[in-house]
Amino acid sequence: MNASTQLTAAELSTGELVVAGRLVDASNATLFCELKLENELNEVRKVVYKPIAGERPLWDFPEGNLAGREVAAYLLSEFADFDLVPLTVMRDGPFGPGAVQEWIEVDPDRDVIAFAQSDDCSLRAMALFDFIINNTDRKFGHVLLDRQGALFGCDHGVSFHRDFKLRTVIWQFAGLEMDLEERTQIQNLLADFESLDKILSPFINSEEVAALKSRLEMLSKEPRFPYPNPNWPAIPWPPV
Repeated sequence: MNASTQLTAAELSTGELVVAGRLVDASNATLFCELKLENELNEVRKVVYKPIAGERPLWDFPEGNLAGREVAAYLLSEFADFDLVPLTVMRDGPFGPGAVQEWIEVDPDRDVIAFAQSDDCSLRAMALFDFIINNTDRKFGHVLLDRQGALFGCDHGVSFHRDFKLRTVIWQFAGLEMDLEERTQIQNLLADFESLDKILSPFINSEEVAALKSRLEMLSKEPRFPYPNPNWPAIPWPPV
């Protein structure tokens, strides 16, 4: 098997999903699968499948909506050139529709907890991304470093809430002024927000889209990394 070619959204959407196991630490049904591709190499890829049917209801998020938020996080990451979320699509699977995401082979020799508390520039981008999507669950275990040293984030199902509910283990940039590249990134998102709205609207509701725009406008007016909400836990539990 040769897995050197880049996986495409079409392949992730159409390849045969075969459940190989379950990630038992996840609070919702999270299945490790093999994705069988019908190409010249007959490749088999590792993916994560989160069926909507396996989602546990939450008091503050609409029921049956977490998989769509996983996809929305990926789409915003790509739209804004963060490139922090592995390829993710919504598709049918063995247990019905759900989010399917490319598996990231992490570097077992990296200390993720130490890295996540550093001032690495890629973490700074993740901190900004998490504020934009209003991520309520950035644990150390959701910070992925692959064998090439690239940073990815996973588990974005509880994001995009209309109320400010940011919970993260990455607070070391709070209060710092955004640099020119970061400010430009925000301005570009606002300038083309109509396109972003069309991309995200199948997955999050209009109030959540409006709240997303408000967060971007806040960053545009006051270009600093935010502090925690004093009325909301700053760190997810457990933090790992």
